[in-house]
Amino acid sequence: MIKEHLTLFEQYLKYEKRMSAHTLLAYNNDLNQFIAYLSGTYELADTKRVEAIHIRSFLVHLNELKHKERSVQRKISAIKSFFKFLLKRQMISVNPVAQIKVPKAPARLPVFLEQHQSEKLFAEIQYPDGWDGLNHRLILELLYQTGMRRGELISLKERDIDLFRNELVVLGKRNKERVIPIGADLVQMIREYLKEKQQIIHCEHNNLLTLESGKPLYDNYVYRVVNRYLGQDITTLSKRSPHVMRHTFATHLTHNGAGINAIKELLGHSSLAATQIYTHSNIEHLKKIYQQAHPKATNES
Repeated sequence: MIKEHLTLFEQYLKYEKRMSAHTLLAYNNDLNQFIAYLSGTYELADTKRVEAIHIRSFLVHLNELKHKERSVQRKISAIKSFFKFLLKRQMISVNPVAQIKVPKAPARLPVFLEQHQSEKLFAEIQYPDGWDGLNHRLILELLYQTGMRRGELISLKERDIDLFRNELVVLGKRNKERVIPIGADLVQMIREYLKEKQQIIHCEHNNLLTLESGKPLYDNYVYRVVNRYLGQDITTLSKRSPHVMRHTFATHLTHNGAGINAIKELLGHSSLAATQIYTHSNIEHLKKIYQQAHPKATNES
């Protein structure tokens, strides 16, 4: 019964909520872990028999496994969505998660490159000759200059780029489109990339970015490219994922006076809540400048 209900829930997330493949996988992994726990610990296979005590027991289990607060939050969020769906569809009569309260994890400031580090990334780093160099450079430039997500970058089509109006269209979460302006230098880089691509690459797809084999990019390829170049004396950050470039895009906009609503639209956030973290980042940036610049900022006696 639980497995059948989970399949219906996955179809709901995919076709009605239009969630990304990455989010679907996360939901699926979290819920399957929960279901495996119910089966192994309580021999439960019916959603109608799940009670609040079983969910609390699962939380204790996660704590014993040393799961981080954010990981626990994500799993509980998936479980809540699952049972809310079942209640709405009248597959259960009582929501066992309604009584569960999980403390909020402390907000973390975004990890980003300082402006001089991003300048070094594009001005001093040597990119290889040939297709790999063109590909790697454009991947990094697009991530930094548009703030798009890794999945959005991979699925970007040639038709999404308007080289005459200096803008591109990104298909974001839940198939929501947004338009992002791009600079003249990036436009020229895309023109050169397309020209080279037409001459040496044979593609059976319309994705803008492609491997030299003609196949589309994939998640791990983009991750390895970003991780490789951020590791070349650019930053001491331990986290060097594509999302760092997205945080860098938004943080640099904030530091240079962009309004929070504009940043929200550029990032494709559905509400301001997700964007507010960059205002905190800006406060930390101002504190740092104050500490460096003001003669009375130090506490030395």
